[in-house]
Amino acid sequence: MAVVVRAGAAPMWWLGVCAAGIGVLVPGLTGRRIGVLAGAALFLVTAAVVALAGRRRYRSLARDAVRAGRHDVLQDRAVSLRGWRRGHRWWLLLAFLAALGSSLALPAAGGLLLAGAGCGLRLKAAWLGRLEQTADALLWVRVDWLGKRGGRPAGPAVKGYRDTGPAAGDAAPGGARRRTAALV
Repeated sequence: MAVVVRAGAAPMWWLGVCAAGIGVLVPGLTGRRIGVLAGAALFLVTAAVVALAGRRRYRSLARDAVRAGRHDVLQDRAVSLRGWRRGHRWWLLLAFLAALGSSLALPAAGGLLLAGAGCGLRLKAAWLGRLEQTADALLWVRVDWLGKRGGRPAGPAVKGYRDTGPAAGDAAPGGARRRTAALV
């Protein structure tokens, strides 16, 4: 479940950093200094809002999680990432273009806003990882509840979470890739 939250973090972060870097090259209407300072403020506010949004819903769904049954369909980490990114690629492209376009008024501000959203998603995934570690279980969302495009892991279509042991699947708590020990 944290994999779906984390899926948008990297593309938003890197597209935002690229848009901010390109945006600094344009002097804009307000000047570079004001644009970068406004962008830094937007980065911090956006990261905090995205990281804190929906925690009550996530907590209640995690508290009421039931053990994954034999007929529950759970996806691998790579499949979840690919599905989310394919379903949202046009939104990511539009967000990148909007961040670039906003550089004409406030240089780098739109890119830093987008990067702040990616940073907030990464912080939310880390918080979910701590939630999974305290429960000593991995939380999953059934594939049919997420939908074809990756959906929202705490959206209205999600009726509850499933949990498995911490060693199940190919994702570590928080949605990171599970590190396997090398054979010596």
